[in-house]
Amino acid sequence: MSRRRAPFDSRRAARATWRPAVAVLTLCTVALTSACADSSTPATQLPRIPSYVEPPMPSGATVAPANAAAPPAQVNCGDPTASLRPTGARTGPDLDAIRNRGRLLVGLDPGSNLFSFRDPTTGALAGFDVDIAREVARDLLGNPDLVEFRILGSAERERALQEHTVDVVVKTMTINCDRRQRVTFSTSYLQAHQRVLTVRDSGITGLADLAGKRVCVVPGTTSIDLVRSQQPAASIVTVPSWADCLVVLQQRQADAISTDDTLLAGLSEQDPQTEVVGPDLSTEQYGIGISKGSDDLVRAVNATLERIRGDGTWNRSYQRWLAGELGDAAIPPPPRYQD
Repeated sequence: MSRRRAPFDSRRAARATWRPAVAVLTLCTVALTSACADSSTPATQLPRIPSYVEPPMPSGATVAPANAAAPPAQVNCGDPTASLRPTGARTGPDLDAIRNRGRLLVGLDPGSNLFSFRDPTTGALAGFDVDIAREVARDLLGNPDLVEFRILGSAERERALQEHTVDVVVKTMTINCDRRQRVTFSTSYLQAHQRVLTVRDSGITGLADLAGKRVCVVPGTTSIDLVRSQQPAASIVTVPSWADCLVVLQQRQADAISTDDTLLAGLSEQDPQTEVVGPDLSTEQYGIGISKGSDDLVRAVNATLERIRGDGTWNRSYQRWLAGELGDAAIPPPPRYQD
């Protein structure tokens, strides 16, 4: 009598195959545990995973070693702050283009506290430089709101003017002879002085104490050349914006920031654990940057600056944004004209 073969049970076969594997794995685990228990290497010598990882530097940050190449010699052009005198003319190729467009294109930086920053309540740009730009739009277009702001880093200001992607740059831009080879300027609308910002009680009292230390600056500014020339023994950290410099200082990846006291005041207001120290290192005159050859626009901008110096607009804006940090004794710089 034939015997029927039991049907193949795949699950039973799998269990039968799995049991030896489990047994082997168990034996290996026991053996490995015994070997570790018998090891004479103390547990304290095993590698340790650090509990703290240094925060990353801001994107685009670089560190230049001390005693880097000195900045090039300054170009001499006489008085760089001398600009074109305002006239009664209301037309010209640049003025007509702006009016036909119906808005003024202004380059600035929304990360410059007190000068151009996002109002946390409204989300709109506000600050001293924003006020100046709106007054130019008021005179050119009859409405201070007819402005299109375009965001620029410090190193991008001149290129934006040369490529005519903006009409004017209102961004704490120092007037000097080197820059005047590539762009032109209005008369000065604010005077500043370069100083040093550091953490309170750091022991740093000025640029002289920064030998062998790190100083944060932004490329494309006059601040970097001054630090290189007056304190070559400092390492220079460059980051895209002054707000990034504050982060680097807070993370102790730099010992100080050096730039104009106007900008340092805005950074210090954001972090009360910092302070501005040391004497004035330079005098900086801020002007509105304009493309070379745009003489009709230069004269019109200078007419706006003359108006706001005389009708109290400049003083009202200064009191609103800057007096609390810089003192209320400032006056608008007197204009200097080359014609």
